[in-house]
Amino acid sequence: MVVPAEHALHEAIQVSPLILSDDVRRQKIENRVAKMRFSAATARKIQDVFISEMNKGIHQQPSSLQMENTYIPELLDGTEEGLYLALDLGGTNFRVVLLELAHGAPIREEVKRYYIGSELRVGSAIPLFDHLAESVSDFVISQGLQDVELPLGFTFSFPMIQHSLDVGVLVTWTKTFNCPDAVNKDAVRLLREALDRRGDTKVKVLAVLNDTTGTLVQGSTLDHNTAVGLILGTGSNACYLERADRVEHWETERHGEREVIIDIEWGAFGDNGVLDFIKTDFDRENDANSLIVNSFTFEKYIAGKYLGEVVRVILVKLTKEKLLFVGDSTSDSLLTPGNLTTDLVSHIEQDSLDGGDSNTKEILAKFGIIPDEDDIRIVQYVCEVASNRAALLVSICLASLIDRIDKEQVTIAVDGSLYKHHPRLEGWMKQYISLLCTPGRKFKLIHAEDGSGKGAALVSAIAHRLKKRLQ
Repeated sequence: MVVPAEHALHEAIQVSPLILSDDVRRQKIENRVAKMRFSAATARKIQDVFISEMNKGIHQQPSSLQMENTYIPELLDGTEEGLYLALDLGGTNFRVVLLELAHGAPIREEVKRYYIGSELRVGSAIPLFDHLAESVSDFVISQGLQDVELPLGFTFSFPMIQHSLDVGVLVTWTKTFNCPDAVNKDAVRLLREALDRRGDTKVKVLAVLNDTTGTLVQGSTLDHNTAVGLILGTGSNACYLERADRVEHWETERHGEREVIIDIEWGAFGDNGVLDFIKTDFDRENDANSLIVNSFTFEKYIAGKYLGEVVRVILVKLTKEKLLFVGDSTSDSLLTPGNLTTDLVSHIEQDSLDGGDSNTKEILAKFGIIPDEDDIRIVQYVCEVASNRAALLVSICLASLIDRIDKEQVTIAVDGSLYKHHPRLEGWMKQYISLLCTPGRKFKLIHAEDGSGKGAALVSAIAHRLKKRLQ
């Protein structure tokens, strides 16, 4: 017997039916992608696995979830005043941000972008951090603030292990960075030493964080019920407010903290094999085409960097099996990994939403394909199946967090290009989360932009307040 809530969930996670002129072809295609579509029972099994991995991670048992302690024990309380800096380092372009706060809310923001040349991204870390320090000084002096003590929050968007609010040890470089002598070193210390070598400002680095944590803190200035931060862009991660008594990894002295932000690092969820029961041949090929095979398992199901590739792999398989673009010679362009990007999937999804086909035709034309009516429907169906699976997977984990936080109202602050530009993701997520968490839970999704900039400056304000209190 299916309980009513599970029946509603089962009904909700059905995608639009594929309607083709040839029924045998339709059946074959539906069978081919059937494993991409989850039953209510599979969704619940994924949820159980996520909760189990979280519990293991928080108790420092082997888990694919790091459950990192950020050492941020509270959010803004409305007393924060004055000027705060952020240094946001995540790629070749980085930013320095100045935020002025009054009563804990931003009233002025100044931002300047800087560039890191390729020669600084490899080799010794000292020139890289000297360049960061030089840019911070340039910005501070241009604002006429060289004689003012300025707390700084450092967004360091690389895998790190935090030992305290202001100690973040680099685990490995990613993207285009490779300065081996910085690995296993504290990024805050490297930045402080570079600032000290200059000695021309009074900048104090008080906190290190990632963009997900910044998004939660930034969201809390928009809605005080914010308790989850989510990045759903090129990559994906989430963090949330956890009860401090549940957290075992705590290296600094405790001061009666009631809560702390935990950085889940969920991109790697399933790297230990616990999600293999949902892995399809398409996912295996997507993984094989990726930069680091057998890693970032969850991210490869849901994030912008990979969603387009999953769709491309399915379309190529269907074409080779003579179920799609029959009679059309498959363009080399479609056969090349990475050529079907996630923004194109979002445009095709817009067609499905509007009941049109102009975006789909335009995109296929770029691949040298002139589709017939059935081809268009198949391509739109595949984009919907892959997108819907991503929305469901994210929702399963968010619903688990809402239940775990156990507050009357939980607001989820979200940032990221996929969430922002995909026309159906947000709607699906609202529907699925409400069906997946305990009935009666109240939640809200809000868009909180620039957690890595504004959020980092706000974290430095929290760190500044804590420091004064504990002195």
